[in-house]
Amino acid sequence: MNGGNVRVMFGVWSVTLLLTGPGFAVDPAPPIVSDVAAQPLVAQVRRLAEAMDFLGEPLSKETLAAIDKAAAGTNDEEIVRGMQEILDPLTLAVVEINPESRVKSQAGPVAKELAQHGWRNFIVKVLNMAGVTAELKLDSPNAQPMVRRTDNTPDPAVTITADQLRDRFLDVALFNSRPLSPALSGLKVEYRIAQIYCRDAGDREASIQFHVGQATQDIGFRSDTPILFHARPACQVVLHLADTDGSPTTGWFEFRDKFGRVYPSQTRRLAPDFFFHPQVYRGDGESVMLPPGDYNVTYSRGPEYVIQSRSVHVPESTASSESFKLKRWIHLRPMGWYSGDHHIHAAGCAHYDNPTKGVLPADMFRHCVGEDLNIGCCLSWGPCWYYQKGFFEGKTHDLSLPNYLLRYDVEVSGFPSSHAGHLCLIRLKEDDFPGTEKIEQWPSWDLPILQWGKKQGGVVGFSHSGAGLACQSTELPNLEMPKFDGIGANEYIIDVVHDACDFISAVDTPIVWELNIWYHTLNCGYRAVVSGETDFPCVYGERVGLGRGYVKLDGPLTFDRWADAIKAGRSYVCDGLSHLVDFSVDGVGVGEKVLSLDAPRPVRVQTKVAALLKEDPNDPDAVRIRGRHLQEQPYWHVERARIAGTRKVPVELIVNGKVAAKKEIEADGSLQDLSFDVPIERSSWIALRIFASSHTNPVFVEVAGAPIRGSKASAEWCRKAVDVCWQSKVNAIRADERPAAEAAYDVARKAYDQIILESPTP
Repeated sequence: MNGGNVRVMFGVWSVTLLLTGPGFAVDPAPPIVSDVAAQPLVAQVRRLAEAMDFLGEPLSKETLAAIDKAAAGTNDEEIVRGMQEILDPLTLAVVEINPESRVKSQAGPVAKELAQHGWRNFIVKVLNMAGVTAELKLDSPNAQPMVRRTDNTPDPAVTITADQLRDRFLDVALFNSRPLSPALSGLKVEYRIAQIYCRDAGDREASIQFHVGQATQDIGFRSDTPILFHARPACQVVLHLADTDGSPTTGWFEFRDKFGRVYPSQTRRLAPDFFFHPQVYRGDGESVMLPPGDYNVTYSRGPEYVIQSRSVHVPESTASSESFKLKRWIHLRPMGWYSGDHHIHAAGCAHYDNPTKGVLPADMFRHCVGEDLNIGCCLSWGPCWYYQKGFFEGKTHDLSLPNYLLRYDVEVSGFPSSHAGHLCLIRLKEDDFPGTEKIEQWPSWDLPILQWGKKQGGVVGFSHSGAGLACQSTELPNLEMPKFDGIGANEYIIDVVHDACDFISAVDTPIVWELNIWYHTLNCGYRAVVSGETDFPCVYGERVGLGRGYVKLDGPLTFDRWADAIKAGRSYVCDGLSHLVDFSVDGVGVGEKVLSLDAPRPVRVQTKVAALLKEDPNDPDAVRIRGRHLQEQPYWHVERARIAGTRKVPVELIVNGKVAAKKEIEADGSLQDLSFDVPIERSSWIALRIFASSHTNPVFVEVAGAPIRGSKASAEWCRKAVDVCWQSKVNAIRADERPAAEAAYDVARKAYDQIILESPTP
């Protein structure tokens, strides 16, 4: 039989089965069990039907009608038999758990048809003679388990050769989510759902195995069921992607079927496609393999672009093509502003660790270009350090393009000093600390590492700054004293005094935690800047550049120019959904020079502002983000700035940490000129922000040559923070390094003591 419709009679019920696929053959019907309570069986069958509908492969109308008719019967024995006679022809396998809890299985009669690069859902009949209530498990030697060792070393159980990979074409799972449950009910008969994904097309024999725990498989391989599947071939869909000017480009695509399932399957992906992403990145002329059918495609290219969606139909064919045109809502590069993310990773956290120990530069570069991220700093760190550091060259990677640069540098994370704060070291010439061959030999506190990085021309600072600096207040600045017990900008309170820290990072931890310590040190006259990062895929795994900094360059993009602009603070940080462009005070641009005033007077602040909010303030995604606490992700998002019931956001002028003026703009994506006139009474730092979406670096203003002493309370906070940080870190600093560390902390204590004396009393 090669396919067709068959009317199968079950007493007074009949069900139409669709039998397809070359060489289709019907396996024996499962046995009928009679001594089962009807009510719980009917309830379980109805939950099964709900689950199949939820998974996008609903039972046919005829089958559902037959279930309803059988359930309405008055004779329990007939109801029980009827339910089995209706569902048994639809089963992929019959699993029997004998009274000794041994498990065996055999193939059921349903057509064994799969979809290449797609998922199918099959019914499994369970005959539970032991009344087991453990979780039923499904395995297959033809499936490659997604196992990662915590020490990032290869696991022999899952490291396979290319020859072995040929036979690992399946992905299998039992659907155990609501309305079903992981545990078996203990009923003698119930039905479960097996989910099977196939990588290949054509005829493939696979073995599926069931068990309810270790050593429950029946002897003689009777728990293994060999099945000859036929997988319908997928279609190679060539994607043509044009930028706004018509030129070919790279962007991201998310393919979902009408039931919301993602294609290609995330669990079977290999780099450059990441299994923790629903989207894939493709350049013009590249392709994806999709089973024939209808899909909704969402596509875009980073936060400067509009997210678009449309439907596509994939035909029963070996190849097809689809064309897409991108739309921008803003374009910063022609204005001289370049985006960058100084903290992304090719290994560790969510990344593939085994057997490749992370992904390759080409994979990371594809994602950067696909997000229109002009600079990506790929940082090697503790996990896979010895493998990934092999890509460090002390220069931009050869894959780089004129407007897209990739460079490998270092995050000091998973090193002995990590307790004091993780460090971003970019533009290094050498990535091994002097005299070290292993991670364990590096210093156990931060200052020596920062000084070493700066000495070789690096630009250095702290990662995920808010970690360890938690506070409950939502005010900036506030006087709560955090515990300094995390891996963020903790020892920054010391290092900034030693002029050893160029920047602290923002966007990837709660905004108040990040900015509070920065505001306080700015009020003390220190001039470290803020820079945007994602910490991909550790803090944020959704995409690179989710947190980013924009720097102003007067000439062509080079990594040196970009790094120098980061260090100078000629930049702003944001979520990409609001922008504070060309911020200046009396014509002095951000990060350019100190504005010197002979005496107190008003100054003119100018900028160009743009933000993009959804038109509907009641959009469910918008409401969801606004409803989250500032300590919940996404930490920075333009929806957090929306003025209730409007499409407006406030632009705030900050002087010495306090809001000095505020204006509202329409967040419709247009670029709008904005200006403020503000009196300056004493030396100050001035910045702009859209809280919590974007923030500029300061323009520093000196009045009559006096240093900035913005707040005596800030100086007192910093002085106390040194002692709190010391108590938190001292025991993790090696004994032989402790005297130097204590001396450095003493320098900071004395510096803040002096600043307190110099600061005006409120």
